[in-house]
Amino acid sequence: MSFTVVTDTSANLPTGLLKERNIQAIPFHYYIDGAGYTCTDTESFSGEEYYARIKAGVVVTTSQIPPQGYADFFEPFLAEGDVIFVSMSSGISGSCNSAKIAAEQLMESYPERRVRVVDTKGASLGEGLIALKAADLRDQGMETDRAADLLEDCSRRMFNVFTVDDLMHLRRGGRLSNFSAVVGMVLHIKPLLKGNENGQIVAFAKVRGRKRSIEALAERYDRLAVEPEKEIVGIAQAACREDADYLESLLKKNRPPKEILRVEYEPVTGSHVGPGALALFFPAGPDVRYEN
Repeated sequence: MSFTVVTDTSANLPTGLLKERNIQAIPFHYYIDGAGYTCTDTESFSGEEYYARIKAGVVVTTSQIPPQGYADFFEPFLAEGDVIFVSMSSGISGSCNSAKIAAEQLMESYPERRVRVVDTKGASLGEGLIALKAADLRDQGMETDRAADLLEDCSRRMFNVFTVDDLMHLRRGGRLSNFSAVVGMVLHIKPLLKGNENGQIVAFAKVRGRKRSIEALAERYDRLAVEPEKEIVGIAQAACREDADYLESLLKKNRPPKEILRVEYEPVTGSHVGPGALALFFPAGPDVRYEN
């Protein structure tokens, strides 16, 4: 094995798929009424119950992973070889920088090893699809630095686009970089959001009605996806399964992808987008982060 693939639980990959592809995941923590939790087993996570509680007013907070936490997690794998860590966007969390600090410290202690941190500038399956690509490159026997460079390019080409029912969740967590652009939205106007070139979440369009917002996601896919018949496309939803069904049907209509990976938003990322969030992730061109 040329390197171990590590990601975090915000990559939103199902537990079975992590095991199948031999991908390690360091857990993020979330807190409800002072009690701390992790979600390391997606099969035991009830999205309907969790998002119903948030909708009822339960406040969920999250925390970053400190450098030592990353160092402790990475170190055992250095006995086998190098490590590539596929990280949540540095534009929405300081955890990516913590991972880079840990990597530098470990390479001082293990000068014969490489620890590369790939900033996906995304979250959920915008991160998870890059982790799957990392596993592909590892299985092909690719050298660590070359693989990490390719993964960084893939991250720049990964379009993260989504819509939400309530922007207050993103605002409360400080995840929406241009909240002032959508202040005063009236009822039934739905925002379209994306990860920009810096991995920050920005609102870039407004659509009237939920159905049209879903169709707007599919329109971006039809217009921007590059060779989707060769790629895995991701859909993440937070307690809106029927909307995800509709989006999936639209993706299959004009340009069917090789595979559609569907997941429920895991609790950490999901706490920031809120109930009703629906997201689409697909590979596109090199300038897609600037597209609207």
